Amino acid sequence: MTALFALATSLLWGLADFGGGMLTRRFPALTVVVVSQTIAAVVLGVVVTVAGGWGDTSPRLWFAVAAGAVGPVAMLAFYKALALGPMGVVSPLGSLGVAVPVALGLVLGERPGLAQVAGIAVAVAGVVLAGGPQWRGAPVQRRAIALTLLAAVGFGAVMALISEASTSVPGLFLALFVQRVTNVAVGGAALVRSVRRGNPALPSDVTAHALWSTMPALTFVGLADVAANGTYAVAAQHGPVTVAAVLASLYPVVTALAARGVLSERLRGVQAAGAGLALVGAVLLASG
Repeated sequence: MTALFALATSLLWGLADFGGGMLTRRFPALTVVVVSQTIAAVVLGVVVTVAGGWGDTSPRLWFAVAAGAVGPVAMLAFYKALALGPMGVVSPLGSLGVAVPVALGLVLGERPGLAQVAGIAVAVAGVVLAGGPQWRGAPVQRRAIALTLLAAVGFGAVMALISEASTSVPGLFLALFVQRVTNVAVGGAALVRSVRRGNPALPSDVTAHALWSTMPALTFVGLADVAANGTYAVAAQHGPVTVAAVLASLYPVVTALAARGVLSERLRGVQAAGAGLALVGAVLLASG
């Protein structure tokens, strides 16, 4: 069950990242984050009501609040690092946030078997290579590296926090709702601050019809992201966190494959090799 839900997490996060990347070509990243997370929060509010989760409160919800506060900060750091570039270095380094939940699992006493240790090493190497690292060429600014590492730690922290936010299905829905409300609050405050500094929330040439036509894509991104958080929480609660975290971190491979299928982007040799290694690592982890 752990492997299945963790791989589902990779699929959902990979598709959400691809969709978000497409949307940020037309709209500011902060706007995409706030709108998509607002839609997810509304849908989750309905789900919590239907599931009867409003009464399933506990101190664990503070983990969801923390995850909701950390998430937008990590996202903004990642976007700024991508802007500084080069992306071929920033993107694969950003996926190394998997080290946070893996280290936490080891501290809590998890001891993966030999096959799983090999799977972790192979899968992480595959994810890094799937990003198509460019170690030659344009120099990497120290600020870009610092922002990338901050984002990676943030992404890993969200994975660790959300897995601790609930112990039941109704409670999980409530935790995800709380996380999304916090996301909107933090992201919304950042968006307001950005607008006050003179950065428009929407491009001047965007019409109401064009904005409305993107609502299905924004809805998909928001719901795919929240579903990924849910499947990861289930995976981490029903199996070793070290396995769940690594399998869930395969999402850059999904994003690269989506770009190949939809945008006809050609994978470089190193990316194809990375995708293959990631799949081998997934098999080792699942079989271990």
